Amino acid sequence: MTGASAFQDLMSQVMAHADRFGHRQHVQLTWLAVRRYGTVEAVALVSEGIRSTARYAGRPQKYHVTVSRAWVELVGHHAEHSDTADFDTFAEQHAVLLDKRLLTRFYRSSTLAGDRARTGWVEPDLAPFPWRTQFDA
Repeated sequence: MTGASAFQDLMSQVMAHADRFGHRQHVQLTWLAVRRYGTVEAVALVSEGIRSTARYAGRPQKYHVTVSRAWVELVGHHAEHSDTADFDTFAEQHAVLLDKRLLTRFYRSSTLAGDRARTGWVEPDLAPFPWRTQFDA
């Protein structure tokens, strides 16, 4: 399955029980990607899927490299420490992931608002993520 079709398959699963694609659905899509492909592959899959979706919608400026990767890493970290196969249970166990402002614990708002973070990966500048990263910068 190609990246685009894998992303569409995940989107279909998420949207089968949702009437809109909000933050919870983003987290669920990411959780599914991490469970199926692992965190490293999920970073690429989810990031490219979101980038393509934003471009298709005529809003390529909505895609943000650092925000996309950071969310996949956060969900991946929590998923690695969870044995549940049910997203609702996972979400209850890791409710912090449903807080859209979670990244502000790790990044200054000005950092995330900058072009450097929008177009490339920027490490957290307020506090490090609570795990040792396995990704190249």
